[in-house]
Amino acid sequence: MLFLFPTLLFFFSLPLSVLSAANSSTADTNTCDPGHNGLATGTLQFNSDCNVTTWCDNGICRNKGCRKDQYPLGYDTGESVGNGKRIAPPPLCPVTQFCPDEGSQCISKIAVGQPCQFDRDDSCQAPDDFKELRETTGLGRNVNGSICLNFVCQFANVTAGSQCEIENTGYVGYGSGGEFVYVVSRDNCKIGLYCDTNSTTCIQQKALGASCSADKECTSFNCLPSRVCGVAPNNPRHLSVWVYLVVGVGIFGGMIGTLYLLFSIHGRERDNEREKRLQYWREQNAFRQNILQMHETAQASLFSHPGDSSRRSAQFGVTTEDSHAPILQYDAPAGGLYGGDEGSFEDEYDNEQLVMRTPYMHDNKI
Repeated sequence: MLFLFPTLLFFFSLPLSVLSAANSSTADTNTCDPGHNGLATGTLQFNSDCNVTTWCDNGICRNKGCRKDQYPLGYDTGESVGNGKRIAPPPLCPVTQFCPDEGSQCISKIAVGQPCQFDRDDSCQAPDDFKELRETTGLGRNVNGSICLNFVCQFANVTAGSQCEIENTGYVGYGSGGEFVYVVSRDNCKIGLYCDTNSTTCIQQKALGASCSADKECTSFNCLPSRVCGVAPNNPRHLSVWVYLVVGVGIFGGMIGTLYLLFSIHGRERDNEREKRLQYWREQNAFRQNILQMHETAQASLFSHPGDSSRRSAQFGVTTEDSHAPILQYDAPAGGLYGGDEGSFEDEYDNEQLVMRTPYMHDNKI
């Protein structure tokens, strides 16, 4: 585990090192060797002893005086860097000039036949008929009809059957099988033609489906691994109408299926809740009916045994006003069994007998 720490520290320090090199002070304090200027192996990108914001001028790194890219690397991002100063990018060059790879200053464009830097077609002067010769498909075969071929500015105006010049450049690529070499072949033939390697003459490019051995042989500039000219890599793909129909049906079918599934789930939940409420209502209704039945039983018992109303009421849990009323005493006159005759007792009993009152009931409520 301990031996992994130095490796991790090295990888974490790489971004800081790159940022420090890119945003180091632009003062004329760094020394350099102009002999080290050149193209990096594999990428063929311009490389020197100075960082991305300076160029080597007689052994001293000085601030660049121009730029060739709209958004160059290493310049102002809106934040202070280094000693607190912001690094503003240098200006772009006008149409009649170009910025060399060093970024020293804007220079007038180079005439035909004069040396130029690698792959800098924009540094060459355009021909008078540049509108007819320039590349318009975005494949980068020339810039305004001019091309820097084998480090010399030329016009891309060689016609079919005429002698042409070829520049083959190998780049290092990386794939699943490791590194491989990708060769880019350029020539000075007119658009629609290519320079044949064997005869070094301009030949008409091939249509889609024709056999090929290099990208430059196809009008689409794309020779497939099957050695057949295919469509251009930047060509938009057009799908059939049935594809749109299938996708549309799938989208709407998915939406409808989702809505139906949600409706089914919620409907099932509603049915369960409704069943619970119905069961609760049935239980409450049965309980109420039991209470009413008990009340009717108690009431019937009171009327059938008026002399034992208090005991019956207490037994069935029914309380009436008569159960708490005082018992009326009857003072019988003297004579007979009760101090009087039997007939007078019955009359008095009828006149002063107890009146039984039942609990008030309204609308089947106790």
